Amino acid sequence: METKKKGYVYILKDKTGRFYVGSTDNLERRLKQHKNGHTQTTRNMNDFEVALNQEYESLNLARKIETKIKKLKRKDYIEKIINDGYIRITI
Repeated sequence: METKKKGYVYILKDKTGRFYVGSTDNLERRLKQHKNGHTQTTRNMNDFEVALNQEYESLNLARKIETKIKKLKRKDYIEKIINDGYIRITI
């Protein structure tokens, strides 16, 4: 039986308060890509840090959660997620 790869949803926040929401199956690799300017959006962010990351049972589930968060388009909701320290969205 093939084991599913875990997935992660992460939120980056820069010094100006801007957010980036993403998902990946390898958080360490993905963060290095962001630091190296691999993604246009984070290339334009000022000195960002990981504000939150959460593990999921699969990358597919993580991607669905990421999409739901992005569709909200609400900075206050993302700030609440970070303050709570947990993503409470379900699929």
